[in-house]
Amino acid sequence: MTDASPPATANLDYRVAHLAEHLASGPLGELGVRLEPRGDAVLLTGTVPSTQCRDEILRMVREELAGHPVHCDLLVAGTSSPDHGEDLT
Repeated sequence: MTDASPPATANLDYRVAHLAEHLASGPLGELGVRLEPRGDAVLLTGTVPSTQCRDEILRMVREELAGHPVHCDLLVAGTSSPDHGEDLT
């Protein structure tokens, strides 16, 4: 009798794909965030509009992928007003 369970990496790939779809279609609507399985870990990359958004995405990913290391490389887009005028000369 053989073991019919899928390998752990296939399960992680499925979970990552499902989570990426959830992030893109959910209330955050983050299409610029990528989740990439790297062995047993997951790399989170992209740009988000605020630190609150980054923290919420990271919380969701860690919760959904509990038991797998998550490496976060999300950048926060600068949305503040410039503190000086632009020199066009």
